Amino acid sequence: MVSNPVHGLPFLPGTSFKDSTKTAFHRSQTLSYRNGYAIVRRPTVGIGGDRLQFNQLSQAELDELASKAPVLTYGQPKQAPPADFIPAHVAFDKKVLKFDAYFQEDVPMSTEEQYRIRQVNIYYYLEDDSMSVIEPVVENSGILQGKLIKRQRLAKNDRGDHYHWKDLNRGINITIYGKTFRVVDCDQFTQVFLESQGIELNPPEKMALDPYTELRKQPLRKYVTPSDFDQLKQFLTFDKQVLRFYAIWDDTDSMYGECRTYIIHYYLMDDTVEIREVHERNDGRDPFPLLMNRQRVPKVLVENAKNFPQCVLEISDQEVLEWYTAKDFIVGKSLTILGRTFFIYDCDPFTRRYYKEKFGITDLPRIDVSKREPPPVKQESPIPEDKDRRFVFSYFLATDMISIFEPPVRNSGIIGGKYLGRTKVVKPYSTVDNPVYYGPSDFFIGAVIEVFGHRFIILDTDEYVLKYMESNAAQYSPEALASIQNHVRKREAPAPEAESKQTEKDPGVQELEALIDTIQKQLKDHSCKDNIREAFQIYDKEASGYVDRDMFFKICESLNVPVDDSLVKELIRMCSHGEGKINYYNFVRAFSN
Repeated sequence: MVSNPVHGLPFLPGTSFKDSTKTAFHRSQTLSYRNGYAIVRRPTVGIGGDRLQFNQLSQAELDELASKAPVLTYGQPKQAPPADFIPAHVAFDKKVLKFDAYFQEDVPMSTEEQYRIRQVNIYYYLEDDSMSVIEPVVENSGILQGKLIKRQRLAKNDRGDHYHWKDLNRGINITIYGKTFRVVDCDQFTQVFLESQGIELNPPEKMALDPYTELRKQPLRKYVTPSDFDQLKQFLTFDKQVLRFYAIWDDTDSMYGECRTYIIHYYLMDDTVEIREVHERNDGRDPFPLLMNRQRVPKVLVENAKNFPQCVLEISDQEVLEWYTAKDFIVGKSLTILGRTFFIYDCDPFTRRYYKEKFGITDLPRIDVSKREPPPVKQESPIPEDKDRRFVFSYFLATDMISIFEPPVRNSGIIGGKYLGRTKVVKPYSTVDNPVYYGPSDFFIGAVIEVFGHRFIILDTDEYVLKYMESNAAQYSPEALASIQNHVRKREAPAPEAESKQTEKDPGVQELEALIDTIQKQLKDHSCKDNIREAFQIYDKEASGYVDRDMFFKICESLNVPVDDSLVKELIRMCSHGEGKINYYNFVRAFSN
């Protein structure tokens, strides 16, 4: 019996009653909007507001629960992960099936063979099911061999089907582009792969041989020749075998000679010799590859062949007693070829093996022929021609740079002009890491300045240098200041007669006297010495012993005085007083008895 769920009474007529307190009997709203979208909502209460006593699951959820099987209490069993997908180009990368095959080719234009057997290798690439056919290259076959069919997918029939590895086996014929190939065997990897795929392989067959090739392998007919040496056998035995030697030609004893390296090739097939030049980068020589072309080289000539015209005719066996052979080329020995003596100092490994097997020579060590450069010779004695050269030094205070100018001198044989551009000059005996440069305090009269191995002695300065040294006396040593004072004293001498009274111990006076004596001996017969003093006295109206520089040279030109002579130039320099006056008293002494 069904009971009333509220009052516990049976749900029968007369035992149920209506609730008079209910006033709302409308149906619940099942449609609503959320964010502008219509949403279906299942009702939770019925008419009158009574709560509905049924499951609020959707039909899909109910269907899922209906089909769901009971599981154990510890949860749903986990499914095994799916196997990773490996593409064919990864799984079969570098895996190739190789089959040995051959095909028969007709030869209609030959009388010695009717057909030709050509052996090939068929390759099947598992990664993309492509195939290629390659014929191994046979030396001197005269046939274009190599890749016959490039790698591609090959058609099996007219319907467009392609060859698959399942179609390949031993002992079958396959047709590719009109040619029928007979597959006779395969390699071990191919056999293992096909058997692992369930393919039963046919037994291997023997490779067909080319009848003409087998005919050529038969021994050649022997002919009796008058020569005791078989040149053909030598050619066939030693073909492409060359002995290589490394040699030098030392020509340093001759003028402009040098030591040059060469490569000597000795061809065993015909006993010829070739000499190749070894060029280095920027060696200044034309890149000629050969010093001597490949030829047989005579070692000993007959007596009558010394006057043989070798430049126009080739030497034959009648003019030669002995030719150079392989036993004459030994490491550590010299040999003369075409008038040049070559010293062999090394050879390649093949040459060493040949001499060990042929002549039993095992000791062929490399000889060191490199020459060490001699130490540079230090220049001790000065060059005599440089004694009379005069230079002008300029020191730039702003940059501590030095420039040197050499005044041009006619008929001296030396080109004057710029001797050294502006640059900083390093003092001698200073290190490279800590260089010490010349400064203003290093320049004074009598100082020795060494510029890149050349030593210069300062003899005179201009007025600005004297003023600078006097105003910056603290920068200079007592020696430098003493040289300036002596120089100023000489310039301020009142007359030439006072200068002649100086002591003979003065080095300047001694040098002047020695120069005057030298000029007197050299120009004792010169025609200008008779009236040269009178000519200068005419223009020296004050009897000071000095004349203007321009007037001095005009007088010398009129009297044919050799002012271009190097000794006379030095005398004029020593007699100069400042920039515009010249002391002619000491000058004319050189031209008087």
